[in-house]
Amino acid sequence: MITTHNFGFPRIGKKRELKFALERYWRRETTQNELLNTGLELRQENWQHQQKLDFIPVGDFSFYDQVLDTSFMLGNIPTRVRDLGLKPTNHEDIDNYFRVARGRSGKNESSCACVSAGEMTKWFDTNYHYIVPEFDQNTHFSLNADRLINQINEAKRHNNNIKPVIIGPVTYLWLGKSKDSTDKLTLLDDLLIVYSQLLKRLSNAGIEWLQIDEPILVTELSQEWQHALRKAYFQLSNQSIKILLASYFGELQENLQLACELPVAGIHLDAINASNEVLKVIDWLPSHKILSLGIINGRNIWKTNLATTLDWLEPIYARLVDRLWLAPSCSLLHVPVDLESEEKLDTEIKSWLAFALQKIDELAILAKALDQGRDSVRKELEKNRLALTSREQSKRVHDPRVKQRVDSCNESLEHRQSPYQARADIQDKIFNLPLYPTTTIGSFPQTTQIRQARKDYKNKTITNKNYQAQMRKEIEYCVKEQQQLDLDVFVHGEPERNDMVEYFGEQLEGYAFTQFGWVQSYGSRCVKPPIIFGDISRPQAMTVEWASYAQSLTNKPMKGMLTGPVTILNWSFVRDDQARSDTCLQLALAIRDEVLDLEKAGIKIIQIDEAALREGLPLRKAQWSNYLDWAIRAFRITANGVQNATQIHTHMCYSEFNDIITAIADMDADVITIETSRSDMELLDVFDDFQYPNEIGPGVYDIHSPNIPSVDAMVDLMKKASQRIPAKRLWVNPDCGLKTRSWDEVRPALINMVAASKQLATAN
Repeated sequence: MITTHNFGFPRIGKKRELKFALERYWRRETTQNELLNTGLELRQENWQHQQKLDFIPVGDFSFYDQVLDTSFMLGNIPTRVRDLGLKPTNHEDIDNYFRVARGRSGKNESSCACVSAGEMTKWFDTNYHYIVPEFDQNTHFSLNADRLINQINEAKRHNNNIKPVIIGPVTYLWLGKSKDSTDKLTLLDDLLIVYSQLLKRLSNAGIEWLQIDEPILVTELSQEWQHALRKAYFQLSNQSIKILLASYFGELQENLQLACELPVAGIHLDAINASNEVLKVIDWLPSHKILSLGIINGRNIWKTNLATTLDWLEPIYARLVDRLWLAPSCSLLHVPVDLESEEKLDTEIKSWLAFALQKIDELAILAKALDQGRDSVRKELEKNRLALTSREQSKRVHDPRVKQRVDSCNESLEHRQSPYQARADIQDKIFNLPLYPTTTIGSFPQTTQIRQARKDYKNKTITNKNYQAQMRKEIEYCVKEQQQLDLDVFVHGEPERNDMVEYFGEQLEGYAFTQFGWVQSYGSRCVKPPIIFGDISRPQAMTVEWASYAQSLTNKPMKGMLTGPVTILNWSFVRDDQARSDTCLQLALAIRDEVLDLEKAGIKIIQIDEAALREGLPLRKAQWSNYLDWAIRAFRITANGVQNATQIHTHMCYSEFNDIITAIADMDADVITIETSRSDMELLDVFDDFQYPNEIGPGVYDIHSPNIPSVDAMVDLMKKASQRIPAKRLWVNPDCGLKTRSWDEVRPALINMVAASKQLATAN
């Protein structure tokens, strides 16, 4: 019999119940017990959704981030939080947990309970953010597995056949960051003692199978890290529990033999991204080990071709029989919960899709077909075939005009009129900005009034005219605030935008949209990725009216705000019937049209955000150059049609870009703004060796924390930056947009930021 299982289920809930419960708790509108009860209800609901599976995951639920959960389970809590001396209010120590995640736990928390939040970065090549583990010479691990054990006991009370899921010890070290010169691998021995204790406790709790995720197996590993994996699993093999070692997001390549030879009971292979390695693994894998294949795409929302998958699986099943397990390629954390919630989605497009619940169904259909024959699922296979045929034959997918324009692209579209220095001289005379000029990244707080107006407009309870008037009032308010703050370059605040990708997708051809297709980005932050189903084009201007109106309200320069093609691509659910590079080029041409229209309307500073540039990198460096070639080309085509006098900005957040700095310089943006505050300007270390040619704004205000940075802290960060980059090429700005913060937080933070800028300029 085939064994089916899952890696993880979306934890936010169908209606984002987790998001709202967290935010109520942080505002101190609910108790800790109420928050914990919401978590329990969501876990129970998720387990119920997965009843068709043979093994249901436990440990995949988190109140903020699974890596941060692991840090607390291992007793690896930053010293700055330990030193607060605040006693936890229950066994979960949830307030300290939130202090690491976001700098404080609740609203109006006293200053003695506020700390610097943990650094946050992207989980491999996804748009999910994790809290980076911190290590130093004093790091010591100690087991606190109560959270996991409690969830195991909860699941058992509901008669679930469970499989706990944890992050492996070597991946955990690899994900973390040394805060001093400590070699992370020197911590492995101490860490393995705690993992051994954990496995023993799980075994005592009656657990037969434990899934340990080591996704670093799909990356290029040095001999030291390969040795660490061997050492870890030979030591953990002394425990009586069965280990399923899981990798995902890519191919094993040179790590294939290593993975097969590790002393574990089975391995999981991402058969979506590494299908060509399956037969190799079968040949290498000892006959006593099981092989789990990830055959359902856990990262995208298109239906699986069930017949084609069965054609491929049937001979594998004939060889492995009960040694074959089936699963999604990775956790379903990266897709929405339930397609059936989408009552307004175009019927034809909806028939092409599968969300988390539907992917569980697909898995069950495939298992039944293998166990009982295809006749047992004849109706399901026929329904699947009709949906796939509908998509293949749909005239809505391909647009000959778009293809013709893409085919006509040439190198001349990629280049500015003049080199940077010539442009900078012209722009300096036009803008006459002070030393250390200040700006923000684009958005201002999305207030309750703004959200209600947008909701009313979508529900048609107010007219377009009334909606436009309300948004203009919000823009006026943002401009007035910036005048009072004395910022140097303004933004219109983006009140009309629901999301930096969805907003543009709604105005482009080739996109579809969901009502409830939310995916967790980090903590309570959820995004609703739009769906690229066809060729992309721009029917009309998207932002010109708003930017022009904002500019009419002030003599200060007003930035036109756009999302770049690579970010729109990486933060959408992308069609899988053509190369991503082709889709990105279509987006580049569409956004290029908007850039040129903004310039014609008199907007002389245009910011094109590429926040997701790095996360699109292949996990193996050997494959980076191909991606960077087409990604940077797409940005240049988008940005470089303007005149010398127009200043192009771009923004990148959570992008540890030291190893791709040359490619970023090749973008040739006049100004780049980057996230640096949580990392204490570590990202600027690259400029010790690389002479970045253009202007740069290292973020000094961590907008993902409610804490308000002091003037001294921001001055200190900018002084570190000025040691690497000449002051005349430095800007002062927050890390990212301010839409998720309140005005009560934003206003004092920006007052301090402007004061820091003036202090720096005076001292220079």
